[in-house]
Amino acid sequence: MQHKQLGIAVIGAGRIGTLRARLAAKHPSVQFLAIADQDISKAKALAETCGADFYSADNDEVIARPEVTAVFVSTPEGEHAAPIKKALELGKPVLVEKPLALTLEDADDILATLQATGGKLNVGYSRRFKECYLRAKEQIIHERLGKIIGGTARVYNSRAQAFSILKRDPHATPVLDVLTYYVDLMCWFLDGTSKPVEVVARGQSGVFKAAGYSADDVTWAIITFSDGAVINLGISYALPARYPTLGQSDRLELLGLEGTMIIDDDHMDHILFSDRGIPHAYVPDHAVNMAFIGSNTAGDWACGDFWGSLGNETRSWLDSLVTGSPTVHTTPLQARMNLETTIAIERAVASGQSVRLPF
Repeated sequence: MQHKQLGIAVIGAGRIGTLRARLAAKHPSVQFLAIADQDISKAKALAETCGADFYSADNDEVIARPEVTAVFVSTPEGEHAAPIKKALELGKPVLVEKPLALTLEDADDILATLQATGGKLNVGYSRRFKECYLRAKEQIIHERLGKIIGGTARVYNSRAQAFSILKRDPHATPVLDVLTYYVDLMCWFLDGTSKPVEVVARGQSGVFKAAGYSADDVTWAIITFSDGAVINLGISYALPARYPTLGQSDRLELLGLEGTMIIDDDHMDHILFSDRGIPHAYVPDHAVNMAFIGSNTAGDWACGDFWGSLGNETRSWLDSLVTGSPTVHTTPLQARMNLETTIAIERAVASGQSVRLPF
């Protein structure tokens, strides 16, 4: 086993960048921490919160610091390419938030740099690190379902969170920004040997388009894989603003020739009601009186530490940098396939026709 000290740069001081930075600051192998954000006040505030050693409004300056040995890229989705490429060119491993990019052109540009540099890049599909899905993968590894021939997954959230995402980047639609998690999970469960080859999808517009965004309120898709497996995926991020979920409420089912697995992740089994209001981790000025506890997508702070999928994912990546141990993080090629599939879903909705993959 390798054992080494780390210098970490966090590019982007938004909600996820803040979590990454605070988790990195608590990791015993992190000896140097730097923060970058185009808004210098945000970079300074986060640096003070987590005791970082350096901060700047210049991404390149932070990435190039000699003390930095690895980089988290937590910028808005459409701004991933430049900091990823800079870090790879300097020989520094990168964990970037999902999706890899919002266009295939940007994704291919990143992959070309990765190939030219021989660097290390992982993509933060943190749903893989949620305990229920890790347990599911373990059962699949042991072949307890036999050959998987079909499945379904659907995810719901409130329009309060959706509008927060769309205001940050109007191209980060619920399909490209969220349903991508479930494309990734299904491809992971099918072990990467079977790939999406056809998409049929339909959508229904209303709330978001009335507000000036191109996103649909509801999208349902049927994806056929190269081995014949048929997967149904659905999403609605247009539930009423005060709907009790604090993040993704989802359900996933897998059908095999020798078994089935059903994962209910709606969190309706743990409900809190408070006259004082319950703050929403993703939408700071939004509170609800009733909440599904545990539905926060990234996880939750509890008793002084952060617990949940994003915490598991961050610690796993940092541990792997220290020890050289493998992880289950999404690879760049898998992330590109996820992106192409979600783009195909949106194209199928827009055209009303089936879309073949790859393009």
